[in-house]
Amino acid sequence: MIVASRLTDGRVVFLAEDTLWVESIEDGLVIESDALRAQMLEHAERAVDSGAVVDPYLIDVVTRDGHRYPSQLRESIRAFGPTVSKPTAR
Repeated sequence: MIVASRLTDGRVVFLAEDTLWVESIEDGLVIESDALRAQMLEHAERAVDSGAVVDPYLIDVVTRDGHRYPSQLRESIRAFGPTVSKPTAR
């Protein structure tokens, strides 16, 4: 899967099969072939050139219980948010 940051708001986005950038890892395209990997990386670089996203790169994704998760902690934090709770009002 290819992940990037959307330039307009900094949100983490995932490249989908229709070459749109989506906010949910569930909607991102799992890339399983070298040919598709090259094609989608080329599309991601064009998105950088057009100012849509910045810093696209490949991540490994695993499926557990029917849901997709990044295989690395750093990517999990980017996909699902901080690992600490928000402070509560006193």
